[in-house]
Amino acid sequence: MTAHIGNHRQMLGSRGPCLTAVLRMAGLRPTRQRLALADLLYGGGHRHVSAEALHAEATTDGVTVSLATVYNTLRQFKDAGLLREVTVDAARTYFDTNTSDHHHFFIEDEDRVVDIPTNDIEISGLPDAPKGMKITHVDVVVRVKSLS
Repeated sequence: MTAHIGNHRQMLGSRGPCLTAVLRMAGLRPTRQRLALADLLYGGGHRHVSAEALHAEATTDGVTVSLATVYNTLRQFKDAGLLREVTVDAARTYFDTNTSDHHHFFIEDEDRVVDIPTNDIEISGLPDAPKGMKITHVDVVVRVKSLS
């Protein structure tokens, strides 16, 4: 089902019935809060967002939702293949609307995550996965800060 959703990712940028259909295809009930959060996430194109930032954005837009619900919804979207989780460190996690395999810069001065172009990193020498397991993807987060 996730591959089917990935093939119709352009629908995520749409509002109304298309968002409802995407959530249903992902196995999620299109509740008012999920639809409102999905609209914020996908309404403006590709982005990286923290739960706290999405909660603040929702509050500003008049969406009544708790921070716990935002966290739960982001995890549900991630589990359904609609978002990718980017862990910068133990205290900072972002959610990426681009679920393709790619890597990230974390701009420390700005607490901001940006994509690294796909061809700019080459991974080699990975160890074999433990018996009975396979490597699903490799996440690289390169931390940067301004020189000044």
